[in-house]
Amino acid sequence: MIRTALALVGSAVALVAAVAQPPVDAPKKAEPIKLKLWGGKAPNSDGTLDAADATITVHRPEKPNGAAAVICPGGGYGGLVTGGEGHGIAAWLNRHGVTGIVLEYRLPKGRPTVPLSDAQRAIRTVRANAKDWGVDPAKVGIIGFSAGGHLASTAATHFDDGDPKADDPVAKLGCRPDFAVLVYPVVTMGEKGHGGSRTNLLGPKPDAKLVELFSNEKQVTVKTPPIFLAHAKDDRVVMPDNSTMLYDALQANKVPSKYLELPSGGHGLNGYKGPMWDAWQEQSLAWLAELKVIPATGDKK
Repeated sequence: MIRTALALVGSAVALVAAVAQPPVDAPKKAEPIKLKLWGGKAPNSDGTLDAADATITVHRPEKPNGAAAVICPGGGYGGLVTGGEGHGIAAWLNRHGVTGIVLEYRLPKGRPTVPLSDAQRAIRTVRANAKDWGVDPAKVGIIGFSAGGHLASTAATHFDDGDPKADDPVAKLGCRPDFAVLVYPVVTMGEKGHGGSRTNLLGPKPDAKLVELFSNEKQVTVKTPPIFLAHAKDDRVVMPDNSTMLYDALQANKVPSKYLELPSGGHGLNGYKGPMWDAWQEQSLAWLAELKVIPATGDKK
């Protein structure tokens, strides 16, 4: 009798353990992957090589839908806000099946092409690893905030199809993003831009041609990818004119675009929370669904 009781207890414990275990084929969230983009040989604006490097951290969702976005945190081109404007955004994207790639780009220190080359390299790298990361290479976009929004808008207006003769397989691939989402972005390097970002990117006394080249509202063409913009009317750090000027240029060139003018929230939209923050996230997802970049989404936040 004692042996029988012990056997029954053992069976019950085994049954509970079996029930507690997830199915073998249950989706598991993959660990983030952190990669150096250049292997210690990053290009500078003057053609020399930089021993410093840019990195990406790849956050993959449990159920990828094929879309991916390179995320450019803000920081005035003098730092990187990788929390709320980086890894936090990747977590939100993952909840909607989108692979989030946080880009820690090199700070320019007056070398204007350095951040752009990092963003372009990040897009090419995602396409090079698309199969392994569950990404559709035709659904690779870019998201940026504040000065990171300037970088994202620069990547969306300055791109190429890759170099088919390059020895590096990554360099063979195009760097045009398939979409861009810009949240309270710096866009222009002109008088309505953000002075600190301009100085950090272009230097204290930039040439007029350089100012125009990196004023992205002046670089829009019919080949510019679809762009979603969100900006609060009461932003006193980066004037909303940055978004309206870019939106007007997009509309003039018949580029699919949407501008969400938010009634309040300031710069940072109340610290990445609340109804204004929720609004750009919800509406940008709906917009991406309209473009067929992602499936129609529910109310996950």
